[in-house]
Amino acid sequence: MEARLDFKRISPDVYQAMLGLEKTVNTSGLEASLLDLVRLKASQINGCAQCIDMHSKDLRAKDESEQRLYLLDAWREAPFYTERERAALAWTEAVTLIADGHAPGEEGSSKATAAESAFRLLPGRSHAVNNARR
Repeated sequence: MEARLDFKRISPDVYQAMLGLEKTVNTSGLEASLLDLVRLKASQINGCAQCIDMHSKDLRAKDESEQRLYLLDAWREAPFYTERERAALAWTEAVTLIADGHAPGEEGSSKATAAESAFRLLPGRSHAVNNARR
């Protein structure tokens, strides 16, 4: 499967910045398995086949269960995710789908409640989600 765009060729400076952000995210203190779930969920939301393929392979290589991969789209109903993972997935949805609603924390948003709860468990970590949106 091929990437939609060759970022490295089209804009080497942006590509280098993305690598820098990825390095920061990977040293943020969040566990790699959590970051990988976030990347896959953001890729599913964005509908990027190449990213979904890449991130699901990454998770399989780290012995993630097929059951958890298959049920990621229905994580709210599936009993296989920890509270921390649920918080990260709620935050991922709130930030990735920000154009569909309100920014996390704005009154009147149903997404805000989930996002605020997630943010309490993952303070200062929204850059992990934003990087996953590539």
